[in-house]
Amino acid sequence: MCGIFGAFNVENASLYTYWGLYTLQHRGQESAGICSTDGENFYLVKKQGLVLEALRKEDLESLKGNAAIGHVRYSTAGDIGGTNAQPILAKTSKGEFAIAHNGNLTNYKILRKELSDGGAVFKYTSDTEVFVHLIDVSEGWVPEGLSLHPNDREFLPHLFDALRKVEGAYSILLLLKDKIIAARDPLGFRPLEIGRHGESWFFSSESVAFDIVGAEFKRELKPGEVLVVDRDGIRSYFPFGDRERKAFCIFEFIYFARPDSYIFGDWVYEVRKRLGRELARELKGKLDVDVVIPVPDSGIVPTIGFSEESGIPMELGLIRNHYVGRSFIEPTQELRDLKVLMKLSPVKPVLNGKRVAIIDDSLVRGTTSRRIVKMLRRAGAKEVHVLIASPPVKFPCFYGIDIPTREELIANRYDIEGIREQIGADGLHYLSVEGMLRAVKGGAKTYCTACFTGDYPTEVDLT
Repeated sequence: MCGIFGAFNVENASLYTYWGLYTLQHRGQESAGICSTDGENFYLVKKQGLVLEALRKEDLESLKGNAAIGHVRYSTAGDIGGTNAQPILAKTSKGEFAIAHNGNLTNYKILRKELSDGGAVFKYTSDTEVFVHLIDVSEGWVPEGLSLHPNDREFLPHLFDALRKVEGAYSILLLLKDKIIAARDPLGFRPLEIGRHGESWFFSSESVAFDIVGAEFKRELKPGEVLVVDRDGIRSYFPFGDRERKAFCIFEFIYFARPDSYIFGDWVYEVRKRLGRELARELKGKLDVDVVIPVPDSGIVPTIGFSEESGIPMELGLIRNHYVGRSFIEPTQELRDLKVLMKLSPVKPVLNGKRVAIIDDSLVRGTTSRRIVKMLRRAGAKEVHVLIASPPVKFPCFYGIDIPTREELIANRYDIEGIREQIGADGLHYLSVEGMLRAVKGGAKTYCTACFTGDYPTEVDLT
């Protein structure tokens, strides 16, 4: 997952973008970058590390202008490291622009080979650069019957042409000297929100970033929408029509988005509570424990819902060190293992002599759960039951979540009893797919559940 943010027609746009990225830090901790424009020139800074560490005061002072886009990254396509930090600033035959991308293109390798064979020279290994070269070689395309605003006739046909050739997930921001363009793939895998303050416009992967910059959340960019904002206002186009099938990533609700965000037409906090309630309903009469405790922070909200529905008291049996980042999005298993030990500490008075149910949002590789179960037993827990407020993750994601191989997924290698043995728990219970879908609005045709069901909404290569 990555986070993107944009600001248009606001003094010191780079500073607003900086604080927007800071709010989206949970979506990527590998690198941070901002590109701004003053209408004549572009200014770019991107570095490895967290926003507050990577981008210094002197960097922000160098980022001039009233429009900017920014990006926080963790890698899904491309090498780990600062080389692939975004935004990408490109000089092309269609003009100079910067691009920031959240998502993953499923036909990236095919397009890259075709473009390379045609003479394109790639500087990076991330899939985002494909957009740049597709725009560069485009002869332009506008669907029949679509009328363009005069300001959009020069560049937009080339963007439309590029977008119709890519497959998979993208929410993107493009910064030109006089405008920002936002686009979302026709299935809507990744969220992209629109905010406003007076005559200033903002874009963000999650609505929560608008709070810190004082903007009002207006709406979400619709699947397949291409939106342009410039001095003449804001305009929307739908070059690919409106598809009935949508594929909002349900894992955004389960894990990635902040609980205080509004995405996909619902509050993340409310969805996570409903996930916990559904789990409690499915386990009614099947679980005999003294206390339920959340894995902080990801399990807190579902545990609230579970406790309210089941009547089993909730306690904080684990305390998190908030100076350690999210272990799931660490790029190597060794770093994930170390961070589990560094970031969680047991509260012995809550655990000692108790039959404990610990609730988390998901169980992907199993390493974290195994270490937590051992930790709780050492702290005196008499029984440890693991409850997961989502179904077993059995299949890799090709749309922007770092679950690249089936071999890494514990639920792909073991059945539920086998997973229970592997993590050392006395009991293991998952929420069903049906229960998960009851917790969200719209049902199966609205969400991508491929990591749980193997039902991919686009063609993917499983070999």
